[in-house]
This record gives sequence, structure tokens and C-alpha cells, in this order.
Amino acid sequence: MTQPNIFITRIIPDPGLLLVKEHYFPDTWPHDPPPTREQLIERSRGVDGLLCLLTERVDAQLMDSIGPQLKVISSMSVGVDHIDVAAATARGIPVGNTPGVLTDATADQAFALMLSAARRITEAERFLRAGKWVTWSPSLLLGADFAGATLGILGFGRIGQAVAKRARGFDMRVLYHSPNAQPMYDAQSTDLDTLLRESDFVSIHVPLNPKTRHLVNAEFLSKMKSNAVLVNTSRGGVLDQTALYDTLKSNRIFAAALDVTDPEPLPMDCPLLELENCLIVPHLGSASKKTRDMMSLLAAQNLVAGLKGERLPNCVNPEVYDRTQTSPGV
Repeated sequence: MTQPNIFITRIIPDPGLLLVKEHYFPDTWPHDPPPTREQLIERSRGVDGLLCLLTERVDAQLMDSIGPQLKVISSMSVGVDHIDVAAATARGIPVGNTPGVLTDATADQAFALMLSAARRITEAERFLRAGKWVTWSPSLLLGADFAGATLGILGFGRIGQAVAKRARGFDMRVLYHSPNAQPMYDAQSTDLDTLLRESDFVSIHVPLNPKTRHLVNAEFLSKMKSNAVLVNTSRGGVLDQTALYDTLKSNRIFAAALDVTDPEPLPMDCPLLELENCLIVPHLGSASKKTRDMMSLLAAQNLVAGLKGERLPNCVNPEVYDRTQTSPGV
């Protein structure tokens, strides 16, 4: 029996890579950074299975370049905004993701960013390293308080709920805005305007799609409190960075902390990097060893299942199993 051809777009953690190698002989991109668009097209042409990361754009053009034999696309991520899921479904290709396992790590990151921005941790360290610390001062680098503050959570899925759970330890009042979400951890559902008007901290946990792109825009930011802290650990495209720069530059909100940007990596001439009240880290929401190991394992399980013709354990387009597979190009 002929072995299927597989392309893995980056060296993933051992649990997933070893699982794939138990069954197959994958071609793995050995470098960091990821393949260019041209390299991705060339290296994936003719494969039966593709295991990708959020750094690769998997669209209809790429799928057609790969060929009609493509059986499965598995992404080592929860979000699949980098994949044209509709195009995959039209071609009868199941798409897998890695939900659940990064919930706690991302919620921890959101809270770490909230605390760091509110208490000006990175700004204070830069202040110290620059030799500016002369003496203790009662007004030096004053930050925002957590205890008793109001936290507004936009998007109340697994990660948003985990953030609300952590907020209980700080005696925070928690509001959330999310369609069809069930209340948990004493959080109160409210409309978006009320959430923005009353929250001292606003944490973003929505997926990126056409409806949420630049959801956090100038109008959104204008409705926040002047002492508020904005945190985004979802996707960079949810936020209009120009509007955020203008808001922070004029001190219309206290601070922002971003785990994600648009684009990634963020160009070093981005104006946001000039601001002391904007904390930015390089997309580290799921960056714990345990979490990345589990993500790689789930991605590998999806890949192997798809190559065997089995249902993916975590499939974002399950309707692909309920319809007749159409020809490429539909």
C-alpha cells in the first residue's frame, strides 16, 4: 500500500511529531521562520495531508495547487481564520483544530497582561534599567487597582469564562457581552455599550471573522472609561491599531496590552511601539510547554484520522461528513 504524502509546515513539539512518524514519513519544514507563500505551494504540491500553523494562509488557490487527492487539513491552533474553511468544505476536505487545551494558558496570559499593564511592570523595568530610579516616591509610576474593579469580557467562550473564574480571586465584578453564552462565575450579561461604560478592564476573546474585524475601533474605544485597560489575546485583526494608537497617544484610556497584532510579526516602525502605555508581546497566549505539547498531539491526531478516512476528533466543518464530496474548484 502506498504511503500518503504529508507536509508539516514547521517542526512541532515531539508528542505530535512522534505520533505522525509512528504511522508515516512526513516532510517537515525545518526552518524558523515559516515557508514563504511560494515555498508553501511548492512543498505541499501533491500531498494527501497538510499540518499547518496559523502562520500559513491555506486558501482555495493553495488547495487547488495541492491537488484533488488532499484528504485533510489540520491546524495546530484553535482559530482557523488563516484557512478558507468554506473552500475546504466545498472540496470535501475536513479541517481540524486544537480546542480546549489552551484555555488555561491563554486565560493566564490575559491576566498577566492585565496586571502588567495596570501596574506598569514593563514600563517600570525600563525605567529602572535606564538608571532613572533615584529614590522611592509617593507618586512614582502609579497604576490601576484590581480589587473591586469591574472587568468586562467580550466573548464568553471557554477562554472568556476562564478569565472570569480568575477574576473572582481579585473580588472583581465581571460583566460579559457574548451571544447565547451561559452565565458563570457570577458574571453578568450586558450590552456592549454598558460593558464599555462601566468596565475598568476590557478583555477581548472573540474569534476573527468578517463581523469582528476591527470591532475594536475608534467608536468602541471612545466609549471606554479614561482609566480603563484594554487587553487583546484573541486575534490582531479584531483591533484597529491606528485607532488604538490615537486613543493611547491622547491618554483617552489608561493603557493597552496586546498578545496579538496585525500583522505578525509587528513591524518595528509601528507607532504603537513608541508608547509607554502600550504593552506588546509576541503572541504567547498558548506558550507553555504542556499546552503546546497537547496542541501538537491534537493536531497530529486530526491529521492521522483524516488520512485513515476516519472522522477528525476535532473538526471545524463537520458538515463535510454529511454531504457528497464535490469536485475541486466548486
